[in-house]
Amino acid sequence: MDELYMKRALALALNGVGKTNPNPLVGAVIVKNGKIIGEGYHEYYGGPHAEVNAIKNATENVEGATLYVTLEPCSHYGKTPPCAELIVKEKLSKVVVSITDPNPKVAGKGIKILQENNIEVVIGVLESEAKKINEIFFKYIKEKRPFCILKSAMTMDGKIASSTGESKWITNEKSRYYVHELRNMASAILVGVNTVIKDDPSLTTRVTNEGNDAIRIIVDSSLKIPLNSTVLKINSPKKTIIATTEKADKNKLEALNEMENIQVIITPIKESKVDLIYLFCWLGNEGIDSVLVEGGSELNFSVLKEGLVDKVIIFIAPKILGGKNSKSPVGGNGFEKLKDAVMLKDINMRTFNDDIMIEAYVRKDSICLQG
Repeated sequence: MDELYMKRALALALNGVGKTNPNPLVGAVIVKNGKIIGEGYHEYYGGPHAEVNAIKNATENVEGATLYVTLEPCSHYGKTPPCAELIVKEKLSKVVVSITDPNPKVAGKGIKILQENNIEVVIGVLESEAKKINEIFFKYIKEKRPFCILKSAMTMDGKIASSTGESKWITNEKSRYYVHELRNMASAILVGVNTVIKDDPSLTTRVTNEGNDAIRIIVDSSLKIPLNSTVLKINSPKKTIIATTEKADKNKLEALNEMENIQVIITPIKESKVDLIYLFCWLGNEGIDSVLVEGGSELNFSVLKEGLVDKVIIFIAPKILGGKNSKSPVGGNGFEKLKDAVMLKDINMRTFNDDIMIEAYVRKDSICLQG
């Protein structure tokens, strides 16, 4: 029964996708006399936590009830009061937790408060599932750098565009909709300036249930971006960040700084390009916990080479393009030896009609990422 109720709590937690960043996704269920009397989830950043909402939504007094929660109740005053103290105050008798909170401000302190007040605590129910839905939070809270997802789409023979550069659309509509769900989940979308010049994308999110736009980040070492680009003019609550270097065109820099909702940052130069490691550290300090890379082959290679990618998502369409000049998802100079290749693990596959999606995680012990 513990797993049954925790599955419900995990399902509730997913209702907060795209709304709680950089906070975690958390769901809570209250059970009394064998029935659910209250449910809640963390709905938005800065809002009440899942436990608070579950208690508030309870249909009867929660005294003596069991709380199922996907993450350890907090023990510190932040934007909201400590949930552990509320649980004690409301006299719940038992708390079942999936995972302890990696945040140093909590990290077992919430559980300690409960146990010191004679509340039974069970830890580890559906732990792996709870870690999976909060992989972004776990990476960000530990390293203060964004969780990075590299997404690309290609034909079965490994092409991301035809020999003439045509790339819309390689994958089907169902696959493309899922990409918008990924955008809804991430705090930011990262592309290179060549993608902006070639495709003139809006980089907004279009999903059925009021999707959230991500912050748009353009990597542009010399400010080649056209000032009439759609990404600079769209009406969106989220800003566009342009990462450039001292090589930037000064007149264009001045013009961009005068535009609304546009922020330009100057990064150090690394191999004649934007220093991506500096950029990701800067993003982390700005509270950006996740980045979806939708770049071309050159940018894809650069983020892999710098060891910034955590997860790779590749869509494969049942098409063959051929052409020796057609690009593959990862370009650049490539790795010269097989032993230097970026290694992947935990492979999962799913289909979107005839398209295949492969999801895998980067092995951080890959030789090419050492140091």
